[in-house]
Amino acid sequence: MAETLSGPPLFQARADLHVAARPEEIYAVVSDLPRSGEWSTECTGGRWIAGTPGSVGAVFQGENLRGEDVVAWAPVVRGTWTTEAEVLAAEPGKAFRWAMRDSAGRTQDSVWSFEVEPDGDGSTLVHHFRMGRPTEGIRKITADMDEAERTRFFAEWGTKVQSDLADTLQRVKVVIEKA
Repeated sequence: MAETLSGPPLFQARADLHVAARPEEIYAVVSDLPRSGEWSTECTGGRWIAGTPGSVGAVFQGENLRGEDVVAWAPVVRGTWTTEAEVLAAEPGKAFRWAMRDSAGRTQDSVWSFEVEPDGDGSTLVHHFRMGRPTEGIRKITADMDEAERTRFFAEWGTKVQSDLADTLQRVKVVIEKA
């Protein structure tokens, strides 16, 4: 994975939620990335394109959809697009992490994760995102922005990501607890 720069990350967000299920049950759902359309705010699903599905080194091609209203003033991708992500950690019942890949297939310093811990009659599910260095996409979005626009973009995008994490956890909870 790409080296991180010293100093704070560009984005870092975390949300957690109690889910009435065992860690192994939760992990089995959140590590099944083709199902992510059931809970993600942008990923509508996808498919494994390399490696053993759900294992370290496996590559997932995600299908995504973003509305016109998301940071509407900024030149972000809208409509449908695909991404690739590589699994970095696959610890059943504990942690599932993946990094976004650039157009050349290199992992970027943009890591998403689900972590699960036993908690009373169920588990605590944590959804985390960290971007240390700007990804290929972020560099394209901010290339023509002045400093004030970049500051505004990073603040608004950070708020969007934080909200997405919390919304995703609520949706995962519904999927798991209705099963």
